[in-house]
Amino acid sequence: KSSTKPKPMKNQYFLLIPLLLGLSCHNQKLTKETDIQKENAKTVFQTSSEWLPEIDIRSDAAIVYGVNGNPSDGKQKTTFEDRVKSWRDHGYTTHFMTGIAWGSYQDYFLGEWDGKNHLGEGQVEKDGDTIWHGHNVPYIVPTTDFIAYLKKTVVEKVIDAGISDIYLEEPEFWSRSGYSSAFKKEWQKYYGFLWRPQHESPENTYLSNKLKYELYYNAIKEVSTYAKEYGKTKGLAVKVYIPTHSLVNYSSWQIVSPEASLASLPSIDGYIAQVWTGTSREPTYFNGLLRERTFENAFLEYGSMVSMTAPTNRKLFFLTDPIEDRRKTWEDYKKNYEATFTAQLLYPGVSNYEVMPWPERIYTKPYQVANSDERILIPKSYSTQMQVMINALNDMPTSNNVVSGSNEIGVLMGNSLMFQRFPTHNGFEDPQFSNFYGQTLPLVKRGIPVQTVHMENLSYEATLRNIKFLIMSYSNMKPTNSKVHEELEKWVTNGGILIYVGADDDPYQQVSEWWNTRENKYTTPSAHLFKTLNIGSSNNKDSYDIGKGTLYILRENPKEFVLNKNADTDYLNILKTAYHKATNGDELGLKNNLYLQRGPYKIASVMDESISDTPLIIKGPVIDLFDPALPVLTEKIVSPNTQAFLYDLTAVTTKNEPKVIASASRISNHKTTKNSYSFIAKSPLNTTNVMRILLPRKPSETTIFDSKERIITSYKSSWDTKTNTLWLEFSNSNEGITVNLIW
Repeated sequence: KSSTKPKPMKNQYFLLIPLLLGLSCHNQKLTKETDIQKENAKTVFQTSSEWLPEIDIRSDAAIVYGVNGNPSDGKQKTTFEDRVKSWRDHGYTTHFMTGIAWGSYQDYFLGEWDGKNHLGEGQVEKDGDTIWHGHNVPYIVPTTDFIAYLKKTVVEKVIDAGISDIYLEEPEFWSRSGYSSAFKKEWQKYYGFLWRPQHESPENTYLSNKLKYELYYNAIKEVSTYAKEYGKTKGLAVKVYIPTHSLVNYSSWQIVSPEASLASLPSIDGYIAQVWTGTSREPTYFNGLLRERTFENAFLEYGSMVSMTAPTNRKLFFLTDPIEDRRKTWEDYKKNYEATFTAQLLYPGVSNYEVMPWPERIYTKPYQVANSDERILIPKSYSTQMQVMINALNDMPTSNNVVSGSNEIGVLMGNSLMFQRFPTHNGFEDPQFSNFYGQTLPLVKRGIPVQTVHMENLSYEATLRNIKFLIMSYSNMKPTNSKVHEELEKWVTNGGILIYVGADDDPYQQVSEWWNTRENKYTTPSAHLFKTLNIGSSNNKDSYDIGKGTLYILRENPKEFVLNKNADTDYLNILKTAYHKATNGDELGLKNNLYLQRGPYKIASVMDESISDTPLIIKGPVIDLFDPALPVLTEKIVSPNTQAFLYDLTAVTTKNEPKVIASASRISNHKTTKNSYSFIAKSPLNTTNVMRILLPRKPSETTIFDSKERIITSYKSSWDTKTNTLWLEFSNSNEGITVNLIW
């Protein structure tokens, strides 16, 4: 890197006339050319803060949080309307988000709204303790009163402010709750008989969690339908989205939520997949060892969100977070952020992103330094790297490419995974959700990009369209109705390969449900499945030909595959046998990595605990987007337990056309002539911009201006002759830095 200052330009003032004229447009708060005024936002972020120059990250839309802010922030200093206006005044489209299970609703909880104290409507545990989200903010049982409150004081206020995109966040009912008087009343109303304590039997647990599921399904249906109807009275076409943790995480963390069922509601337009370090670092068992496996877990979490939404054509945003709620070090945040960020990019059909939550927390709050009690603001190198990453998302294309490995293998999952996680009955345990990870981690760890398939979506033709091998178990979930088996029978008969794994010995097999009531007398749901497949319930064979397809049965609970060392051999052998037979002799490819190219971006992750420790070598020239220096590499070596995010310079087809390839800022106002290129770069104040620019030839003049048209001389630059790219570094400005290059 060489530090250079601009040389005196020939006919300097004459050359600057068109540039300076352009700045008058640049200095306006709202311009026709701005990249962030879009009806269909591709990148968004959520914030409870008013606009600040330190958090001006320039995504397409700012999601303003809460009419009364975020409970974690305490009392808001500014009104909701002022916060919205502050972001609009700086060129942002504004959306709105609020919690539907908790929030800054103290006026409701403390009786200011209707004269009644509603703290008693919180979710309550067996010992009588309320589950709190903050001071005077319980996790709520969504009663009729609470739903009415949300409609009148939240939805109407937001729509009256002219906002038409509403996000109802985290419909969460804790499995360990279900003992409040409010919940008992809802039980009586829903089931028609008196409440039963969930700890007394598996059936009570199942009934309790089904009710929790239904209560939030109904609450979201009510509030989202009302939002659309009220919006029409104001001339607005309101869209409603659900920001939610994945089914994988909610099941693991013992939380009940409507999840997949919402995708079929006409009043729901999409989801935000709330996947980040805090969810993905939850320890899992594999090969008998309990530890964090952030990348692998994130890959499965994002996959379950794709499975939930893709067949219904709902819009899906992927979330990542450069930090997390738990206090860790900046180095820890960085490593895990790279893992989750890579995992989301390995789903090439999704290109909408919530690039971060709470930028005010990320940029203005000090966190710990490694091996020290010292706390500092985000390191400049990390903020630069993060901004390169999130600005790449603005241009991230969808792709028809697929992740390396067999993409025809799926694992069946369903909302009932959440119903039998807590409490323990009859000594049957599923440590760390291992019955799910027993089906998935042995495959991901061996480089198989396993997909998840939601049973709630089996009636959609697209759900199993690209699945050839489907693995399923009723060890930790149960089918919602007999149609699940009818759909599976059609799929197998037409050539699908179904692998059933499970001993069917958990206590939930005998709950009173459709497979053992009325005309059905099956001892287990799998018995009904096998009958539907016309094989009875015989255990004497491990494979059956059914039409053009095949059923394989392995009578082991999948948790055993990961709870014990070297215990997944039989499971893998069945899959290998099925694959070999179905592909006329091909071997199931096993490796230690997942790799994808989408547009010019190369994305890779190499797993440890895999078939080898061999690194993956990616040939260049590539730009390393995880390195804040944006180096050009002739090759990238990706070691086990690390990831790579690269820009492939060989993918650039118009090498004579100037282009900002990577930048820690949002680029707009591009202007190109036969011998010049200029643009404006915007990013938060007090951060450092690094960028790499493709040019036809080395520039003879480089001039950089701030928003007040003052020349900036304190920048660094270097030229890479082999790739015709210019590297620049300078201090960012939220008001914009203009770069003018002449050759």
